[in-house]
Amino acid sequence: MSDRRVFRWATTSARLLIGTAVSIVAVIAVVTAVSVPWPTLVREPLSVPATPAPAASVIACDGALLSIGRDPADAAAITIAAPQSVVVGVGEGPPPAEQRLETTDVGPGPLAFTAPPIGDRAIDVAAIGAATASADDLSGFAASACRPPLLDSWLVGGSGATGAADLVLLANPGTVPATVQLTVYSAAGAQAPPGGVDLVVPPGTQRVVPLAGIALGEETPVVRVSAVGAPIRASLQASIIRTLTPGGVDQVGPVARAATSEVITGITVMRRSAGEDGAGGEAGALDDVADDVTVLRMLAPSAAATARVTVTAVGNGAPVGEPQEVALEAGKPLELALDALTAGSYTVAVDADAPVVSAVWQATGVRAGDDFAWYTPAPEVSVDSLFATPGGPTPSLSVVNPSSEPVAVAVTAIDGGSPIALTVPANGSVAVRLSARTVYRLQPEAPVHAGLSFAGDGALAGVPLWPADVATPEVVVYP
Repeated sequence: MSDRRVFRWATTSARLLIGTAVSIVAVIAVVTAVSVPWPTLVREPLSVPATPAPAASVIACDGALLSIGRDPADAAAITIAAPQSVVVGVGEGPPPAEQRLETTDVGPGPLAFTAPPIGDRAIDVAAIGAATASADDLSGFAASACRPPLLDSWLVGGSGATGAADLVLLANPGTVPATVQLTVYSAAGAQAPPGGVDLVVPPGTQRVVPLAGIALGEETPVVRVSAVGAPIRASLQASIIRTLTPGGVDQVGPVARAATSEVITGITVMRRSAGEDGAGGEAGALDDVADDVTVLRMLAPSAAATARVTVTAVGNGAPVGEPQEVALEAGKPLELALDALTAGSYTVAVDADAPVVSAVWQATGVRAGDDFAWYTPAPEVSVDSLFATPGGPTPSLSVVNPSSEPVAVAVTAIDGGSPIALTVPANGSVAVRLSARTVYRLQPEAPVHAGLSFAGDGALAGVPLWPADVATPEVVVYP
């Protein structure tokens, strides 16, 4: 081998060794760069907290009790059966502005109230209406709170079966039209019936839709009310005729949203004493009537759920019987009879592993002169909130404490007087009688659920308390 060849081989080998070493160093550098954190520059985005100007507080009522089919020449005609008496009040300032809505094809409709803000504070306003009907086609007592309009709400109650003459009420107290979609949940699941699609509700009006027109033959419907353009105050007037005898009437308020936990309180179970004469000369002994007239309706709108139902007597934290677990199919309502309830006031708690809506149907009986009521869930109240009581049977306020510590609650009439001081035991409830036609302020020191109930001779109704919607939350603006 010549010296030149040896030199070339040596230089080539050296290059290979150097290249291999450089590659190894590069791999080590890359691995080290990936595994070792690099210096970073973090800059918080510019943000400006701001509190929007408070808006006016607006609530709308259900209005008079209505009757359908009184005109033999026009079976679909709707007429006023009994006017509604309204009690209203505000937390401070002048009385709210009053607006009379117009019910389509009927005439003067429900009242709406507007309380403008004072300075930088929104003003809480509360109102409640009551009406009593006594006619061959409609009888009973109905009470309902006037509520803020909503873009989305649920009507749990009523029936599209023979004997029911239920009406869906859609009120628009705003200044622009609303377009409403009604989705009916029944044994067949969710449906959008032709009579509930693209319903236009002009501003300042109330539109009436017969429930049988969108849920004919359905015995356990639940209706979702969705609005665009303007929020809607939705409610349901439920009534029934058994063989030619009216069996009661109620105005059922909306459920604002589906939830995994719902509390329905103030459910009043009544029994007649043995030997009391009922209407039509029949014996009025209804010792077992409560076994047949307390029913819980539930719906899991979007996903199957297992619901745990617990019944407790107001004033007693111990469950009545064993809690029941119920399997719910998605989109299909289910009813559960609540048996063996003696006379008294009760709370029904529904806890599920998916959002549900629910309500309890309770009746004084099933004969002439009896009445019924739909009790809807009472949302959590954690701020000072106004509520009103109507004329009619003596109102009873039930307060439920879901926490593990006692809660103090003050109930004060806004027109003066000493506050009623309540101590609600841990995981318990209390009830207190109030005055009719009065506006009160509820002041809980911790979150509670509360509801009003009304019970008398041939009269039954229940109204949940809603929290005040006057706190303007702070928002963060990112310029």
